[in-house]
Amino acid sequence: MNPPRILIVDDDDNLRWVLQTQLEQMGYAATTAADGAAALEAIDKDPPALVLTDLKMPGMSGMDLLEQIRRDYPEIPVLIITAFGTIQNAVQAMRSGAYDYLTKPIDYDELGIAVSRVLEHFRLVQEVNELRASLDRKYGFENIIGHSDVLLSVLDTAARAAQSNSTILIHAETGAGKELLARAIHFNSRRRDKPFVTINCGAIPRDLLESELFGHVKGSFTGAMAHKAGKVELADRGTLFLDEIGEMPGDLQVKVLRLIQQGELEKVGATSPVKIDVRFVAATHRNLRAMIEDGTFREDLYYRLAVIPLVLPPLRDRGEDIPELVQHFFIKAKVEQGRPDLVLPAGLLPRFQDYRWPGNIRELENVIERIVVLTRDDEITLADLPDFLRREKPAIDMLQLELPAQGVSLETVEKELILRALDKFHGNQTHAANYLDISRKALIYRMEKHGIRKKVAEDEEEMESPGDVQRR
Repeated sequence: MNPPRILIVDDDDNLRWVLQTQLEQMGYAATTAADGAAALEAIDKDPPALVLTDLKMPGMSGMDLLEQIRRDYPEIPVLIITAFGTIQNAVQAMRSGAYDYLTKPIDYDELGIAVSRVLEHFRLVQEVNELRASLDRKYGFENIIGHSDVLLSVLDTAARAAQSNSTILIHAETGAGKELLARAIHFNSRRRDKPFVTINCGAIPRDLLESELFGHVKGSFTGAMAHKAGKVELADRGTLFLDEIGEMPGDLQVKVLRLIQQGELEKVGATSPVKIDVRFVAATHRNLRAMIEDGTFREDLYYRLAVIPLVLPPLRDRGEDIPELVQHFFIKAKVEQGRPDLVLPAGLLPRFQDYRWPGNIRELENVIERIVVLTRDDEITLADLPDFLRREKPAIDMLQLELPAQGVSLETVEKELILRALDKFHGNQTHAANYLDISRKALIYRMEKHGIRKKVAEDEEEMESPGDVQRR
């Protein structure tokens, strides 16, 4: 692999020669230019990895050269050389896009550190950009990482659905990327240049949700001191993402159903509706069919939303995607935390793949950021990983499973395992979740999925154990 090439621009022949010699001794390839015009000609012929330029030069100044490079070659970083008495000029140059500056007389150790730092920073930025570009070319959904069949199947359906105005219902566990998928659908639709507006139906108090969603007119209730546009109005001609739609109160479900059916918005306190053009994408981690049976979610609204249903798989079902996700979040965290030299050995990747990630992609990203921040040395070791990644899991054969010759339903096995765990702990969901090594929320989700009615013991209201919180 060829060493990075650095272009040195200075009208001082001796300084150019010394800098070239020093950089070549450090292992870089170095070329020189005596003025700004010659530098631009050299860059046009063969763009370097870095430009090192003096600020004060006859003809085209270093500042002029910097501005030209930032305009025509924004991917090339620039280091400024300035006299000690003109540091203010260097600060101005950094405001104009220079990465850093060095003062004369140049300390060559400082030069080596500055050059190494800027090249590594831009290398990492380039890796992130290339990763995003490759995902865009491969999937068309540039922010959704993975190549597993189960994910690609969902993305293929989502990409085709994006071109329509049909409502979409995304079902996924918490942290699996519901909003990311919804944004990808919007930005690959004909509405991409219009607003994408999100409202989390579970994060807003019930008495405020209607006003947040539909808006209100002045004087419609105590405290309504002015007209307010709701999320629906803000999303006009764009996409409205109704996150956690399963948390929406029944009375509002009726109004959302009317909104979808008739395309009319009626603000709180308004006397007449107005026409609205909004594409609806909803998402939930709950089992809406079970909620329909319980009478807590409207069946007619469900079918209006689920014209195109998408089930985004949890991370535990995308094991082959985990190394790619780990590398993506690791590079991102290194850039954000300023740790370009940190190394994650490939030998540690199986630790990430063996864990079930009940918090899904959000949990994985947070764990990697924590590792990057807290690791002391320049290479991550097993000791730097959280305890739940270091812990060895018991072998599957210890469960003494007997597989029948005629086959078995995975859904039935999961349901039976949950029932046995609940029975073992007399219906205590927290203890059963700890035993199954999942969070209590994940257990409740699976109970709803399998139609298991909640078995609540006398002590079910106790606080979750530290281990349960850690696994989220």
